Amino acid sequence: MWIYKKRSNKQAAIEAVQKSVPVLTLICRLILGLVFVFSGFVKVIDPLGLTYKIEDYLTAFGGFFSGFSFLALPLGVALPVLELVIGLNLLFKIKYRLTSILAMLFMLVMTPLTLYIALYNPVTDCGCFGDALVITNWQTFFKNLVLIILAFILFINTSRHKPIFLARVEWTIVTFFVGLGIGLAVCSYNHLPLIDFRPYKIGVNIPEAMMVPDDAAADVYATTFIYEKGGVQKEFTLENYPKNDSTWTFVDQKTVLVSTGYKAPIHDFSIVNAAFDDITEEVIYNPGATYLLVMYDLNKASEEGALIAEKFYQKYKNSTTRFYALTASGDDEVKSFVDKTKVTYPFCKTDPITLKTMIRANPGLILIKNGTITGKWHWRDIE
Repeated sequence: MWIYKKRSNKQAAIEAVQKSVPVLTLICRLILGLVFVFSGFVKVIDPLGLTYKIEDYLTAFGGFFSGFSFLALPLGVALPVLELVIGLNLLFKIKYRLTSILAMLFMLVMTPLTLYIALYNPVTDCGCFGDALVITNWQTFFKNLVLIILAFILFINTSRHKPIFLARVEWTIVTFFVGLGIGLAVCSYNHLPLIDFRPYKIGVNIPEAMMVPDDAAADVYATTFIYEKGGVQKEFTLENYPKNDSTWTFVDQKTVLVSTGYKAPIHDFSIVNAAFDDITEEVIYNPGATYLLVMYDLNKASEEGALIAEKFYQKYKNSTTRFYALTASGDDEVKSFVDKTKVTYPFCKTDPITLKTMIRANPGLILIKNGTITGKWHWRDIE
């Protein structure tokens, strides 16, 4: 009797586990699918943003990797499209086994990569959710640890799945998902992102976005001093370093950022004209209309776009409307570009990262009225 009861309890436990597996895989599939869809969507509608991030990675890694910068744009489209397709396939159970394998392989690549990034910090944030949700490198790694567990659970339970659609129907749906992703990327690249997650979105008042509250937390740094005595080096802090002890010889000083304080949404916006005058306030406090033509790198700027902007500039040249071309290129590059295109609008200097953040176009046009961004156009849409 006792043996029979023990076997019954064991059988009941096994049956309970078997019943819970479908629920567990459903939860894993939905969570993983939603994360992949969100991650893919916010990047596929901003392919230039991911391109810039990949370029940052390649530059930070240096050496062998710096020679692959030409792959930044193709990867900036392919990776988010892949994420989007994997996510949609998981949500709708399309090509479920193949998609589970792809999700597992994707996480096997990304998890070690994000661990390396968290340890060595080659870039400040990985850009895994684009500008929609910025998280730290360690948060990204821990997020991937959770996702790889979910992907593994799906991977080991793929044999339980029974297809809902015929194979040719599934491939038709996959083709549609791929076309959808590529279409979103191409549309956003040739015009502007469908959704603007950056600080310079339409409706933002630049002076207000630059304000820092009086009680805002400041950056906290730790300074370490290295002194030597009798051939032995020792580290000291500001509180205990041998200030008046001549037996110690100063060797080096290190300052490390301990915690980041409050940073205004717009904290690096400045404009310097050809005479090296800072005209930032003149621009953002102008009650009238000010057009800013953003060309962060003249070597990569569309000459066709620059000429379209020239026609636009001529319409307002003799009016009260102001027009400035903003670039991070050097004076020689500006002169060469002007000689080549014959454009006549005035050029000013702005930080390249700021320009890339302001608008995803090269060139792109921004309209500011009394400090508020009221319009943004890709050069293809200026006319």
